[in-house]
Amino acid sequence: MRVVIADDEPLARERLRGLLAEQRGVEVVAEAADGQHALHACAEHRPDLVLLDIAMPGIDGLEAARHLAAFEPRPAVVFCTAYDAHALSAFEAEAIDYLVKPVRAERLAAALERVRTFAAGREKTGDNGAAPTGQRRSHLCARLRGSLRLIPIEDVHYLHAEEKYVVVHHARGEDLIEESLKSLEDEFGERFVRIHRNCLVARHEIVELRRAPDGHVQAVLRHGKAPLEVSRRCVAGLKETLKHL
Repeated sequence: MRVVIADDEPLARERLRGLLAEQRGVEVVAEAADGQHALHACAEHRPDLVLLDIAMPGIDGLEAARHLAAFEPRPAVVFCTAYDAHALSAFEAEAIDYLVKPVRAERLAAALERVRTFAAGREKTGDNGAAPTGQRRSHLCARLRGSLRLIPIEDVHYLHAEEKYVVVHHARGEDLIEESLKSLEDEFGERFVRIHRNCLVARHEIVELRRAPDGHVQAVLRHGKAPLEVSRRCVAGLKETLKHL
């Protein structure tokens, strides 16, 4: 079993590393001090299990788990935290187990056994383990040849669907993500508005609507290189949205 340890406390990582060394067939392939580095480590090493602290700087453990739900294959997640108040949120994030610090050897062993059962069941059914995410993320995650790029939601100008990918147009350029436009609309509907069946635009990015010479309505964006076409079915709703911006 390949394991990534993610905790912002060096002593906590050291304790987990020592406990895991006592378990047969377990290899610690990477350690991380925050959620962002944990995601990078998972993209690089493709672990079977992530031992994940919840209260970490930047991207915390709960959000990291929601990103990991989109990894293929998805690693099992076991939360290790000093607080038991996050238990419900942890299991909503599809965690396999929830360990309270200081982690005891017998509880860790039981969690590892649950992970083995989870992995065996997934292999038997052919399920890649992907799970829906229940809360809004603060970043989108683009996979880049074995690595990844985290894009803050507030930096996204618009999202454009192209075949099985969505192109994220953001403050630092463009990136592809393997998510559906519909799932992004469901998750971030308060921030983005649909202007076409294949396009969502950040509400604050829309400067005006104007009619092109060919009669089509276009949306002019604050940071767009060119206006974007608005479909007929979206025009009325978009005009109403703009009244309240």
